[in-house]
Amino acid sequence: QVQLVESGGGLVQAGGSLRLSCVASGRTFSSYAMGWFRQAPGKEREFVTAINWSGDSTSYADSVKGRFTISRDNARNTVYLQMSSLKPEDTAVYYCAAKRTLGVGVFSRAREYDYWGQGTQVTVSS
Repeated sequence: QVQLVESGGGLVQAGGSLRLSCVASGRTFSSYAMGWFRQAPGKEREFVTAINWSGDSTSYADSVKGRFTISRDNARNTVYLQMSSLKPEDTAVYYCAAKRTLGVGVFSRAREYDYWGQGTQVTVSS
């Protein structure tokens, strides 16, 4: 069982930056591929970005490419989402997710993930 706790959300003006963190419980964090998803009011949960267990492979949704960066620190059991040049349409609850895997892939579909955090709100004002 893995527990995920996100933090770092808040209110920011358009063009600003935020860094989200997701801390995982347990001693096998490096066995998990990680992902960030978001859900805006009235919309389905959507993929944002993902990273493999070692951190050398990543994937991004087209809407965030060049603005968001995912990274991880396996020694700290933490995955980060650095968000820059934020837009009002980035407003959503952001969730981190973990998928236990022995491979080197990244995963962009929500149903592939085994564990989810409770989410952190990001609001971007215009």
